[in-house]
Amino acid sequence: MPYRAAVDDFTFLFDHMVDFAALRDTELFAEATDDVTRAILTEAGKLCDEKLAPLQRNGDLHPAKLENGVVRTSPGYAEGFQAIAEGGWIGMSADPEYGGMGLPMTLTSAVNEMMSGACLSLQLAPLMSQGQIEALEHHASDAIKDLYLPKLISGEWTGTMNLTEPQAGSDVGALASKATHNGDGTYNISGQKIYISWGDNDFAGNICHLVLARLPDAPAGTKGISLFLVPKFIPDENGEPGKRNSLNVVSLEHKMGLHGSPTAVMQYDNAIGWLVGPEQGGMAAMFTMMNNARLGVGGQGVGAAEGAYQLALGYAMERKQGRAGESGTGTIVDHADVRRMLAGMKADIFAARAIALSCAFATDMARATGEKSWSTRAALLTPIAKAFGTDTGIAVSETGVQVHGGMGFIEETGAAQFTRDVRVTAIYEGTNGIQAMDLVGRKMMDGGEAAMRLLDEIETDAEAARATFPNMADAVWQATETLREATEWMTHQTDMNARFAGAVPFLRGFARVLGAHLHLKAAMADRGGARERLARFYILRLLPEHAGLLTHAQAGDTDLFALSAEDLAA
Repeated sequence: MPYRAAVDDFTFLFDHMVDFAALRDTELFAEATDDVTRAILTEAGKLCDEKLAPLQRNGDLHPAKLENGVVRTSPGYAEGFQAIAEGGWIGMSADPEYGGMGLPMTLTSAVNEMMSGACLSLQLAPLMSQGQIEALEHHASDAIKDLYLPKLISGEWTGTMNLTEPQAGSDVGALASKATHNGDGTYNISGQKIYISWGDNDFAGNICHLVLARLPDAPAGTKGISLFLVPKFIPDENGEPGKRNSLNVVSLEHKMGLHGSPTAVMQYDNAIGWLVGPEQGGMAAMFTMMNNARLGVGGQGVGAAEGAYQLALGYAMERKQGRAGESGTGTIVDHADVRRMLAGMKADIFAARAIALSCAFATDMARATGEKSWSTRAALLTPIAKAFGTDTGIAVSETGVQVHGGMGFIEETGAAQFTRDVRVTAIYEGTNGIQAMDLVGRKMMDGGEAAMRLLDEIETDAEAARATFPNMADAVWQATETLREATEWMTHQTDMNARFAGAVPFLRGFARVLGAHLHLKAAMADRGGARERLARFYILRLLPEHAGLLTHAQAGDTDLFALSAEDLAA
């Protein structure tokens, strides 16, 4: 069963779940008509099915390699990236002034997710460029924008993000990379960065690195960090790649998965760079890129889940084993436990996909209207979209191996690759634990007001659905009340450790309720159809998990820290 991009699912979501008409009514996104939207989804689906999906196994079996200081990418990746670039898919949401399409992030998120399901290793390359494009649009000088944005948007050049150092992982403020002013508008950048996705390749004319570094006499911690654009080749007077900059790929990481994506250790030795944003404004500029990336990474998780699900479904519909069910086909899809696994996979994929698009939609509405309520909604949903999307990718991929049985443990089926590839998505761009801490920390600094507004909307929709689906609507309403109580408990904790101890189950419980709400909306739009039946499965079988999760979330930290380090080692 070959991979097929979930075009029908996205079409349904745009038509019935996301108020895309509201975006079209804004001046900023007036050109995102229904015809344009459908054409983009259809063409992106073809790209994924025909060009990218056939490259999935290549990256795993023939990893990127470092040879004599040059990165050699997996077979077909150069052609795949060229197809992405020529289609304009990198600059979908970029400023038309520099060659972008200016389309909503909601639509870009859909296309990125489809690409992730087709070939996650390769999709990372345009995703990194997209994040850099957004950071430069918001923070770079006009001179940098004029030179770099057209080439990044066209795919002629590619971009990276350089945060992590050997001694500074999630604690970015501990970085040691240094920058010194040359007195001519340029800076010398020195230091080592690790875990740099697509730190080099053999198909782009230039690789543009965004690098966090510290200027002399800058204060310690994140407040003293600045952001610099450091190209592999220094542009000449015509804006073309000129002299090689003093930076190198030291090595490529030997990873659990994502073998087609070269993850580099980068060394900068007085490399020439240009300041992006103000001095000591690096974190603000980088967070512009990271927030974009967190939504994108959540979509990567959902995309990988979709790919794993399709592979498992195809196997289950062909594998003959025993006789079960009314159809008596003898294939394992008729076994109750296999049917349970497949239904759970599909239901969680829909929930995670709908949450991610809801987040992207709020981001677009905030940009188009300037209304704070939308930016607050987007901020609230970002950690949920990232964490639940990637957790879903991991869980669905692991279940896909189980559906395959013994063959899932055999690499030739490709089932294990999804599990290995998607695992890192819960780690990079802020671990899912950090996402959860962000949700109960920064995102609850308003006393939970933004969360409560969302819960009010969920209950209003549940009330409206009672006449049609009383059992499902009541379950969603009751679960929302439980989540409301847990949210109130969180906001009343002045000791942040008490919040953090239950942050992960709280986010998971929040996602369960939000997913049920979105499934109920889908059922209302597809009464008597497959989406109603899938919603019933999710709400009656998966939603009940929220109760245990939210009980855990409110347990506090006393018993957690009563366990000493010695106890854990005993």
